[in-house]
Amino acid sequence: MAKPTQYRFCVGPWNFSEGGDPYGPTTRPAKTFDWKLAALKELGFEAMMFHDDDAVPEIGTKSAAQVLKEAKELKKRLDGEGIVAEMVAPRLWFAPETIDGGYTSNDKKQRRYAIDRSKQTIDIARELGTDLIVLWLAREGTYLRESKSGARSTELLVEALDAMLKHDKQARLCIEPKPNEPMDHAYIPTIGHALAIAQLTRDPKRVGALIESAHSILAGLDPADEIDFAMSFGKLWSLHLNDQNGLKFDQDKPFGSANLRVAFNQVRALERNGYGRKGEYVAFDVHPFRTTREEHFLKHLDNSKKTFLRLVEKARSFPTKEADALIADRNYQDLDQLVLEHLMGK
Repeated sequence: MAKPTQYRFCVGPWNFSEGGDPYGPTTRPAKTFDWKLAALKELGFEAMMFHDDDAVPEIGTKSAAQVLKEAKELKKRLDGEGIVAEMVAPRLWFAPETIDGGYTSNDKKQRRYAIDRSKQTIDIARELGTDLIVLWLAREGTYLRESKSGARSTELLVEALDAMLKHDKQARLCIEPKPNEPMDHAYIPTIGHALAIAQLTRDPKRVGALIESAHSILAGLDPADEIDFAMSFGKLWSLHLNDQNGLKFDQDKPFGSANLRVAFNQVRALERNGYGRKGEYVAFDVHPFRTTREEHFLKHLDNSKKTFLRLVEKARSFPTKEADALIADRNYQDLDQLVLEHLMGK
């Protein structure tokens, strides 16, 4: 019998948000990268996620040589703190060149910009010691369906993925699907879409997926089912746990905040599939509530980790034999109550 997984935890610099939203300004002062790095260590997180411009600030103003130099300097800082870079992602959705999409833009020059920046992201990741490139295809979609061909856009996405795979034979591309926001509709809205498009690339074995709880919920899907599905293919290479209160904007609530049972089933799916045994990290893509005071800045991260570990205990202590007997008898009413009472601590 395999030993229980010892989970390792990860967070990104953007998860220390200052409380700004589309309707109002920030509510907390900004923190330096050094402060975030120290806080990450204090909370017991072993790794940090990066966008390309997190790793190299003001990346668009620097030469290729300067970008690599600063990436090497960051690697030394991380090594000195005992922190690993889990992944790097190109932040294409901020760039003026990607107003009409990056890889699927109707402008060939802008498509070239997106691919070139993605290749540079791979170079940064190599310097930071990670082969994992996360692709959140934020603006790969349309506000107006007549403005693009979905079939042609699929071809363009494959061309972009192939260019990245060719650029570095070790890099793994990890697609993070989301059905909406900022686009009206996205071309790769679910894990099924991500795994399907992987099969069209030059090296499908190096194209996998990242699941975010909230994104699955926004697609009307259960995150636990998405985890099971991706891991059935051996394709869940990273994970963003958080919570979401229904079909609205991406809330990034603390894990388990809105629906503890949905969170419990995600942990059960991770447990039964052995997530983490190949070195994968559990990342919490969560933000402090806008109303949070500065002195409580880290509670969303600490609480998410506490909830996760408590649910791991609940998953491992679940009365499996009793549940199996109820399932065999098709007594789902009592199975439902068994789960509720287990979570409530009876």
